[in-house]
Amino acid sequence: MTGVGLKRETLLKDSVLLVVGCFIMSLGLHVFLVPNKISTGGVSGLATIFYYLYDLPVGVGMMLLNVPLFLLCWRFLGIGSIVKSLAGTVLLSLFTDLEAMYWPEGALLTDGLLAAIYGGVLVGAGLGLVFRAGCTTGGSDLLTMLIYKYSRYSSGMILLVVDGVIIVLAGFVFDVELALYGLVGAYATSHVLDLVQEGISRSKAVLIISDCYEELSRTLPQGINRGLTAFPSTGVYTGRERQALLCVVAQSEISLLKKEIYQVDPKAFIIVANAAEVLGEGFVRKEIA
Repeated sequence: MTGVGLKRETLLKDSVLLVVGCFIMSLGLHVFLVPNKISTGGVSGLATIFYYLYDLPVGVGMMLLNVPLFLLCWRFLGIGSIVKSLAGTVLLSLFTDLEAMYWPEGALLTDGLLAAIYGGVLVGAGLGLVFRAGCTTGGSDLLTMLIYKYSRYSSGMILLVVDGVIIVLAGFVFDVELALYGLVGAYATSHVLDLVQEGISRSKAVLIISDCYEELSRTLPQGINRGLTAFPSTGVYTGRERQALLCVVAQSEISLLKKEIYQVDPKAFIIVANAAEVLGEGFVRKEIA
């Protein structure tokens, strides 16, 4: 595929992710959160407050609140991100108000806790798709992307902290119980957001420290059909130098790997950790435009 064709395919994929993500978010707001006066933070949370205080449509409120934030987008993320932020903001606002117009009785649940959970899940899933498209829906999403870019914290955790202030404000406007429901929804949003962005771990990174590393480096690739990476290591207590082996396998291959290791060295020291995402030969191949 040529460079132009690949870029066109990437643009189409990002556009689909953006549209679908905004639609899913709007459903979470219109069907679960807004009818139950639950604010999970962000511009949508402020727009929900203004909706009940001033009867301002939620979509219109989100648009108005986002206008000054586009300046931040231009300053820190560049002109391209202004277009992407604007597109996400317009789509989310449009979907939300269209649903309110053609489906005025959109509430599916009256139980606050269930509405917070399911609304948070939908908003988190939609927001994760929007982020994967390299876009934002403005508001705290924009702040989340900025902080995520320059910090080591996950986007879900950042979003949870940023939105906490707005949830507290909603507690003063509505009541404490609804604010607590909002915290539940915000947690669901942050958790699902991370799942969508990073994926559910089905791979394991295995660190192997053994005196029999030479034999293991010969037998393991044949026994599990996976590659190994060796790097020098030194035991601080013993002062002994040897090679540590790193291997990434599918979750279903862990038992076989441990069996192969212990057949060679029953005293091997093994560390198994979740690998959130693995790209490359034998796993997921990903082309970047």
